[in-house]
Amino acid sequence: MSKEIKTYEEFYPYYLKEHSNKICRLLHVIGTTIVLALVMTTIIHLNPYWLIFVPISGYGFAWTGHFFFEKNQPATFKYPLWSFKSDFKMYFDILSGKIALDTSKDANIN
Repeated sequence: MSKEIKTYEEFYPYYLKEHSNKICRLLHVIGTTIVLALVMTTIIHLNPYWLIFVPISGYGFAWTGHFFFEKNQPATFKYPLWSFKSDFKMYFDILSGKIALDTSKDANIN
C-alpha cells in the first residue's frame, strides 16, 4: 500500500483486496462465527469466562488465513478499528450474498 488511507470508504475496498484469497475469507467467516457464538454463550450463561476465547478464535483463524493463504500482513496491524469493523462488514456481506467467498464473483464492494 503506497498512500495513507484517510477514510473508511477508502479502507473497505483495500480491506477486501487484502482478503482476496477464498480460503482466507472462509477462515475469517469461521472465526467470526465462533466469536459471535462465544459472545452469545457468554450472554446466555452470564459467564464471562467464554470471552477469553474470543480473541484466540477471531485472530487465530484470521491470521492463519493471512500468513498461510493470503501471504500478507493483517490490516489489523495498521488499522485496528477499521479492520475490526470491516471483518464484521465482510462477514455480513458474505452471508447476505453481497460479496462472495470466491472473489472473482464480487460485484459490488460498497
